[in-house]
Amino acid sequence: MIRQESNDLPSWRLAVLAVGTFVLGVDGFVLPGLLPPIAADLSVSVAAAGQLTTAFAVTYAVGSPIIATATGRMDRRVVIGVGMGTFLVGMVLQAAGPSYVVVLVGRIIAALGAAAFQANAFAVAGVLSRPERRARSFAMVGAGSSLASVLGVPLGLLIGQWVGWRGAMWTIVALAAVAAVLAAVGVPSVTLPATSLRSRVSVLVNPRILVLLVVSALVLAPSYLVSSYAAAVVGVSTSASSAVLVALFVFGAGFFTGNRLVGRFADRFGSLATLIAALAVTICTTAALSAVAHWFVPTLVALFALGLVGSFLFITQQNRVFVAGGDVAAVALGLNGSMNYVGTAIGAAVGGVVLSLAGVRWLAPAAAVVAAIVVGITWLTAPERRMVASPVAATTAGGQR
Repeated sequence: MIRQESNDLPSWRLAVLAVGTFVLGVDGFVLPGLLPPIAADLSVSVAAAGQLTTAFAVTYAVGSPIIATATGRMDRRVVIGVGMGTFLVGMVLQAAGPSYVVVLVGRIIAALGAAAFQANAFAVAGVLSRPERRARSFAMVGAGSSLASVLGVPLGLLIGQWVGWRGAMWTIVALAAVAAVLAAVGVPSVTLPATSLRSRVSVLVNPRILVLLVVSALVLAPSYLVSSYAAAVVGVSTSASSAVLVALFVFGAGFFTGNRLVGRFADRFGSLATLIAALAVTICTTAALSAVAHWFVPTLVALFALGLVGSFLFITQQNRVFVAGGDVAAVALGLNGSMNYVGTAIGAAVGGVVLSLAGVRWLAPAAAVVAAIVVGITWLTAPERRMVASPVAATTAGGQR
């Protein structure tokens, strides 16, 4: 059984976890905008500097489920605190690193800390929330990342212009220190159900969880197929140098707005229904984007809507995986975080192929087609549809709301 300090998780504790996801989100959104000065300072190409992002993503994707499995019996407060502390060490190495190799090592260490923190932050929110409020708890923790998506790009560019890229990294170090202290005093003591190594590894061969993880790797692909090439998308309607910054800000604002709404929708209508509806809106939005691409303001409206439903896709799928994980929810969430990175990579890769072969005007239609395919896969493979075959199963399915 779950051992914890109290029977509920008040909003202020969720806010503490959200501070941590905000710090991780700022780091993720700031770095791409700082690649040119990083490359110049470290005497490497911009492409090589870009591999710092790749190293983080790969380390997170591989490390998250391994960390979740290795720390399965530990107090989540300890894992979360050590995770943010490890992230802090990695950021110090990046901020002070005299060479590309040192900065790369710092990036890898930071990714391991992020993997330990993030999956367990959502696990704590999940196990300490009543089923009918779980999606709202996930949304509140995820609000940190959503807010970072709004602030990360302009914050990184402004700080980078004022005090250089290392100044931006030191700013993240300071934020991480605050998050580490808050985690130490604000995260409750929680020990998840003790499970054997065999049980934790069984996640990898559980058909129900694997199906959900495949969906996790697909649901974000349509959004990132477009947003990864925001500069090209808005370039159809304007040549203003600030257009891409405005577009990314609007997309992030949509994501943050959706985060504030998704919990209530998912708790009321169920995660599967909300997910299918969000994918349907994604199809309509990307189809509309292809029709209004020559007008800047309508393009921004479409990007805002795309960001808004993107938050719906992330939170609802997180909730589905958590419920399916049961006693090994932390491991399942670790794998889900890895699949989110896979999904963004799939979207960016498909978008790159479309952009190269067909041009920017085909990005939005391609995203609509991908979203339609994902709707079919999600509906046909949904475990919830089979769980309502009996009264007992129906009761269980209700917990996934």
